[in-house]
Amino acid sequence: MSAKSSKSDGKNSLILKKSHDFSELSRNILRLANRGMPRIEFQREISKMLIKFSGCDELELRITDGKLHYRWEASIKPKESYRFKKLPFIQNEKGMPLPCLPDGSGLEQTCRLLLGGDFNHSSPYFTKTGSFWTGNIEEVLNFQANNKTSLDLKSNGDFYSLAMIPFVIDQNNNGLIMLKKREKSFFSIEEIEFYEGVAQTLGIAMAGRRAQNALRERIKELSCVYGIAQLVELPGISQERILKGIANLLPPAMRYPDIASARISLDLKEYCSSPFHEDSRYRLTEEIIIDGEKRGSVEVFYSENRPELEVGLFLAEEQSLLGAVASQIGLIIERRQWVDEKNRLQEQLRHADRLATIGQLGAGVAHELNEPLGAILGFAQLAAKTESLPEQARKDIGKIENAAFHAREVVKKLLIFARQMPTNKTLVNLNRIVEEGLYFLESRCVKEGVKLVRDLADELPEITADPAQLNQVLVNLVVNALQASSSGDKLTIRTKRDENSIHLVVEDTGEGMNEEVQRQIFVPFFTTKEIGHGTGLGLPVVHGIVSSHGGIIEVESKVSKGSRFTIKLPIKETPAKEKTNDTSA
Repeated sequence: MSAKSSKSDGKNSLILKKSHDFSELSRNILRLANRGMPRIEFQREISKMLIKFSGCDELELRITDGKLHYRWEASIKPKESYRFKKLPFIQNEKGMPLPCLPDGSGLEQTCRLLLGGDFNHSSPYFTKTGSFWTGNIEEVLNFQANNKTSLDLKSNGDFYSLAMIPFVIDQNNNGLIMLKKREKSFFSIEEIEFYEGVAQTLGIAMAGRRAQNALRERIKELSCVYGIAQLVELPGISQERILKGIANLLPPAMRYPDIASARISLDLKEYCSSPFHEDSRYRLTEEIIIDGEKRGSVEVFYSENRPELEVGLFLAEEQSLLGAVASQIGLIIERRQWVDEKNRLQEQLRHADRLATIGQLGAGVAHELNEPLGAILGFAQLAAKTESLPEQARKDIGKIENAAFHAREVVKKLLIFARQMPTNKTLVNLNRIVEEGLYFLESRCVKEGVKLVRDLADELPEITADPAQLNQVLVNLVVNALQASSSGDKLTIRTKRDENSIHLVVEDTGEGMNEEVQRQIFVPFFTTKEIGHGTGLGLPVVHGIVSSHGGIIEVESKVSKGSRFTIKLPIKETPAKEKTNDTSA
């Protein structure tokens, strides 16, 4: 075998070995990308891998990735060093974004030429596939790369050998690898060709890593949405638990879940994730809109800033997720309000049906009792006129008369509740009725130590009503309020008007009522008083009178805070059957 042939075989063997080594490098890059690590960690590992493999002193990457343009510099001797800098957005004449500085240095001009492909491929220092390389940058002085650009790389650091290899990430994003060595004539054309293959592999790896990260973020967001759907469907779950659960589902859906926390604010109440840390500098927020009204917000906080190698702290998709969650919360609240309103109306319907049934029964019983009560009262009064009647017998007959009068009053209230009593309607002034009624009640307020406050609106219009029945409404409400009050409490009687009605408000600061009591206060014979201290017909009678006048009653009460009854009577007389009576407590 000739010496020439032996030399050729050795060269081919070296090329095969290098080919194998570069193939293994490309596979390692792809394996690294498949791990889906964050961008900054990926850049660091790629840098170490390329520097160790190439033996260069320094590596630089120029990357355009979406809205992010940056320069990454790395060296591992004498110690590991990594530098990152975001670059301004610049374009070439074709509108292509370039990760280059806008200065006129030879290095930046070379970057722009390579990334834009605007050079003569047959020129020295450039390969046919578009890379630049030299073993001595001092030689590249005033070299005409094209008709417009002269290159001068002499001032770019203390290295001599330089390779600049562009690569494509995808249709809209690209990058550039710079390998730098202080030693002259470090690279060969064969190595540059191999590095060109590695560069394209790096572009594929970056695109794959980005796709994996995007997919992982979408999976986290979809898991959050699915978790909310599962949470809402849990049987019997309260609104508070739903909102607290959503707050806990949001941090894991963020790009940096380890430093994320969330807060949902709704109607002045807050529901926070656990743990929770608030920092208004690093916050993402969306408003909760319900029926066109802002009711609260959904917020995500980061406890620190992590802007490295990213356009911003929060992803656009995270803002979209927060918007979707805010909309979902709005729908959940609207649905719950609709269910509550449906249940309330159904309860009102059942309540009204019970009242109607009791009213019919009460009217029938009252009519049946009137005759025997009249007889009892008449015969008792006749017996009381008997001469030489023993004193004890006369006292007993008096008790019979009083019991008959009381029974007749109960019958009268039953008939009023059942709307069986005839009314004598005329034009009346509500303020006058209030003043006349309080004339007899004021002394009782003073006796019991309750402060009486009048707040009567001026120039109330007259309404068509039965003055005696309205007086009974006032008396019943005031007596009830006094019975629920103690010395030192306050009783306020207020009148006012709106466009269609006048209002009588009786408000006390007494013991108040719980929700269970409020639901039953208009049921005949229901009372919280001790036996012998009430018939349980006072408020049902008020309800019957107000309903017969086409009005409504609204009740607000809190235990230990007091109660407020608001009677709304129409200014223009309307048949009661055309009105919707609100009997809810």
